[in-house]
Amino acid sequence: MNKQIVVLPGDGIGKEIMKSAVRVLQAIAENFNHQFTFSEQLIGGAAIDQDQSPLPQATIQACKKADAVLLGAVGGEKWDSLPGDQRPEKGLLGIRKELGLFANLRPIKAFSPLLHASPLKEELVNGSDILIIRELTGGLYFGEPKKRIPEENAVVDTLYYTQEEIERIIDKAFQTAKTRRKHVTSVDKANVLESSRMWREIVEEKSKAYPDVTVNHLLVDAAAMKLITNPKQFDVIVTENMFGDILSDEASVLTGSLGMLPSASVRTDGVGLYEPVHGSAPDIAGKGIANPLGMILSASSMLRQSFGMEQEADEIENAIQTTLEQGYHTPDLMIKNGTVVGTEEMTDLVIGNLATNEASKCICNSYA
Repeated sequence: MNKQIVVLPGDGIGKEIMKSAVRVLQAIAENFNHQFTFSEQLIGGAAIDQDQSPLPQATIQACKKADAVLLGAVGGEKWDSLPGDQRPEKGLLGIRKELGLFANLRPIKAFSPLLHASPLKEELVNGSDILIIRELTGGLYFGEPKKRIPEENAVVDTLYYTQEEIERIIDKAFQTAKTRRKHVTSVDKANVLESSRMWREIVEEKSKAYPDVTVNHLLVDAAAMKLITNPKQFDVIVTENMFGDILSDEASVLTGSLGMLPSASVRTDGVGLYEPVHGSAPDIAGKGIANPLGMILSASSMLRQSFGMEQEADEIENAIQTTLEQGYHTPDLMIKNGTVVGTEEMTDLVIGNLATNEASKCICNSYA
């Protein structure tokens, strides 16, 4: 299988962790007889420095031709003084819009060697494996009008959804649940909001097309509570834009480290943009100590979500689990009696723990 992948290293530690992800993908390609072709493009601060734009047209064109896009990180103090519409983060927002990415997928998976760093008791979070699916392009963040009314000392924000926007994110949730534990939790505020009542009606109607998937409804406040008191009860959580923004950030702390969390933004045909949750960390860029695991897990998510390569994605995640169980970790992670390693060594260890591996021999094109 030949796949075209655009890589957007971005800023700060982006280039270092992207190199790690590509090396792991090359090893997977070797082991499973795939062919991945990589094309590097600019985004964020690096694009501003070279092309005076956080999202050059060349990047947009390359991404639109790709089967998937990997993004490292954008931003940093170097560009903080720029006007808001010219800052590196505009590149990320822009590429999501250009590609029509309407669904954000945030997996929250517990890795046992890190559970002691979770703010929850280990027995509560151990075994948690949650996928939060957030509608990304509608709702309160994008509705119009959005304005201040000085003469009334008032403000207006508009929550707007079309039936089509809700249907496509609900379909995505059910389709994804079929590949997991076949359970969907739909989160809304149907006791107050008309948009949530419509959301719930659509979930009920759509569920008829997925008889093998169990569905239940939770109000958002109850969902926030249950994420803390019993996270293991969840499989797939689907919700609208603002609720998803809040709940995914809440859930991100359950596993004990932001450095372990991937994120995906996808559309109906499976094309997606994959990135770690963490930032560009310019203070450690170039020091060789950045944690590459969030980026590597984002590459694993790409294999699963965009390419349907379930076994290959499992292979990467199992290799990471094994590496952590062996006690190896980068400085940002905390493993009791563990061994601290740098970015490249951590990557070597993960590749070494793949089931079969000749990482230096790959049918992919080279990437540096």
